[in-house]
Amino acid sequence: MGSLPTMPSLVKVRWFMTSYPLNVWHVIFAVVAIVALRIPVSAARRRFKTTRLRGPPRSSFIYGTAKDTEESSDTGYMYEAWIKDYGAVFEVPVALGRSTIMLFDPKALQHYCARETWTYIALPSSRTAFKRNMGKGVIWAIGEDHRRQRKSLTPAFSHAAIRNLTPIYYNCAYKAKAAWEAIIDAGGGSGAVIEVQKWMNHISLDTIGLACFSHDFGSLDGKPASITAAFDAPADSPTRSARHAGYFVLNQVLPILAHLPTARYKLFRNIRRTLSEICKELLAKTREEKEAGILEGKGDRSIIRLLIQAADAHGSLRLSQEEIMAQMNVLLIAGYETTSISLTWALLELARNTDIQTKLREELLAFAGDPTYDQFSNGLPYLDAVVHETLRLRSPVTELTRIATEDDVIPLSEPVRTRSGKVVDSISVAKGTHIRISIPCINRSNSIWGPDAKEFRPERWLEEDGIPKKAQEIQAYRHILTFSDGPRTCLGKGFAVAEFKAVLIVLIKNFVFELREGSNEVELTWGIFRRPKIAGEVGARVPLYVRRYEG
Repeated sequence: MGSLPTMPSLVKVRWFMTSYPLNVWHVIFAVVAIVALRIPVSAARRRFKTTRLRGPPRSSFIYGTAKDTEESSDTGYMYEAWIKDYGAVFEVPVALGRSTIMLFDPKALQHYCARETWTYIALPSSRTAFKRNMGKGVIWAIGEDHRRQRKSLTPAFSHAAIRNLTPIYYNCAYKAKAAWEAIIDAGGGSGAVIEVQKWMNHISLDTIGLACFSHDFGSLDGKPASITAAFDAPADSPTRSARHAGYFVLNQVLPILAHLPTARYKLFRNIRRTLSEICKELLAKTREEKEAGILEGKGDRSIIRLLIQAADAHGSLRLSQEEIMAQMNVLLIAGYETTSISLTWALLELARNTDIQTKLREELLAFAGDPTYDQFSNGLPYLDAVVHETLRLRSPVTELTRIATEDDVIPLSEPVRTRSGKVVDSISVAKGTHIRISIPCINRSNSIWGPDAKEFRPERWLEEDGIPKKAQEIQAYRHILTFSDGPRTCLGKGFAVAEFKAVLIVLIKNFVFELREGSNEVELTWGIFRRPKIAGEVGARVPLYVRRYEG
């Protein structure tokens, strides 16, 4: 080809683009080439700067061991076996040749949790999902954004605020009681088979609506609600297939996959659309009431009022309209699903352990009337033990995976042996390294909680040496990681525990829960989080035989 003709620069460019037209595929190939070059460079840096730990062998280049753990009904048992072989900190192969460091060492966990939101943040794929499904709220936010949003929300979850919400918890529980009595009466007997998980969903949803938004969804009154249909859709769909598990695993190392229109993507899109409509309506209604002066006195107990105050605030605590909508989504999704799962597990465990149920009922009946917030927080020790044993044994959130935003050194309480055979008491972590913790494994670990760690035994919380010293090294709330720890510890844990206790008080005082005749094997199914179900039932159904307590 000859030299370019003499012409002005702009004309040269136009001539070149006309002669050698670019199309979208040229751009895509260029981007792919740049990414392809960066991947091995980043991987080499991580390998050089990160301590090379021992761990299980890679069973697949594409998935590593991640698909095996994702498809497992209980990953805690798999991780415990690896802890015995490789120590409390080890490396597991994940998708496309990458590895993830697993932390089970108490000192390492404390270090990691304390640096969440700054040094360790959610994976890009997770943040994409948070933004898409809930918006740019406190779960999505990191760093200074997270600190500001959390500070704006904190007053809504103080002891004083939760104390004022206690009547709402009781009212919702008593509505369920009345409905169950009507079901039992309609059957003409002293008891009936009741699908308790559905009712725990109703209690949780109406509590969130009234306590957070001064809005009654009416699910306990049988009112059809678009939000309940949206929430129940993931749990009513078939258990995730191997293909879905594979997608989830690859999504953690290829964030672009988070944008693919999968069935689960469409389900969450419908949830987000439904939530957005509800939140806009609630927000508009509350603003109108505030301007009309109707909200005075009424809205003092509602979190939505606090959000509106944050929108009208000036300075560092101000929340944008987009952030307010996101917080409402977070409260509905996180508050609804996790509490209903915990309540369902508690009723299941009490039905399977009738002696524990009887002991709990005796404590509750010995207390005249309904305990106040302060009374059930401090004056009912066996109730407290049952609640926290459920939270320990049956955490709704199972795993947390984070990515390091900078190089770090993580200290260990016990030394581990590296791949080269060297014994170390700390590990180096390079920027870009993935770190994961398994909450069920840590909460139920024999090495941390003792030989009866996997048993439902509330007495451990009351005995003088019931909490082993190793468990006491876990610095999180009540030495369990169910609510996480550090700057990202669950903001609503006090709200959740108070609701949990109030609902159990009403139900256990008035009803006896028993397993049905026949098979009562419990399986896990996927809602937004993993839920229990009775084997053979469609969706996430947990039918129990419920009869009146006659005294």
